[in-house]
Amino acid sequence: MPRIHPTALIAPGAELGEGVTVGAFSVIEEGVVIGDNARIGEHVIVRGGSAIGAHTRIFQFCSIGDEPQHQDYAGEPTRLIIGAHNTIREYCTLNRGTAAGLGVTRIGAHNLIMAYAHIAHDCTLGDNIIFANGASLAGHVEVGDHAILGGFTLVHQHCNIGAHCITGIGAVCLQDVPPYIIAAGNTAAPFGINVKGLRRRQFSEAAIARLRRAYRLLYRSNLDFQSAIEAIDGIGDAEAAAVTGVADAGPGAASGGETGGAEITVLCDFLRRSTRGIIR
Repeated sequence: MPRIHPTALIAPGAELGEGVTVGAFSVIEEGVVIGDNARIGEHVIVRGGSAIGAHTRIFQFCSIGDEPQHQDYAGEPTRLIIGAHNTIREYCTLNRGTAAGLGVTRIGAHNLIMAYAHIAHDCTLGDNIIFANGASLAGHVEVGDHAILGGFTLVHQHCNIGAHCITGIGAVCLQDVPPYIIAAGNTAAPFGINVKGLRRRQFSEAAIARLRRAYRLLYRSNLDFQSAIEAIDGIGDAEAAAVTGVADAGPGAASGGETGGAEITVLCDFLRRSTRGIIR
């Protein structure tokens, strides 16, 4: 059964799973759904339209699922969906979507969102992301899996932050940040491939070498943007052909579990989808 502090206010229409804990003076509104074994700290407000996944922990003084900070919002029913196994630290603000946008702000699983972070309306976050203290997203931002946003990173609306990238303290991202790279500064600029992070996540040395070649083509060559994408795509094509050739040589000829440049495909797909342009 849920364990609810006697000073907490739980609306009759809220749905609380098995083992949910709600701390003192917290407010859970009508229509909220909280998964099994989630823990809601003291002085937390969870507004209607919010869904919180199992085993998620929300610390004290957070505002979860309040109205979007959008001038055209007129009270439409929108949502905030938070996945399982997230940790949301003190004083975070997570807003619902807008009718003009996606209608939902969506956060994946196994994310760590540190104190004072802000996630605005219509944002979409993947899994295994870290927001350091004070990192903030404007509306309609997408953040890929395993991204790390350094303390007080600011991301402009409609920007995309690629998977496995990392931003430095106080980075100001006014354009898209491609996957796998290090970004820092105001305004944010690229500073190479996130090698330590990729090794920590067991990317092979061959994959890291491919990404280094791709980075040089994107940022250190004289190629225009479209020509750079085509050249980078060629790295993946050549790798795929090489792996196929090795595989044709017989069982056991290929080693290291290479995928033929899947990370290059991810990078090129991201670059082709970019509408705001990428950081330079």
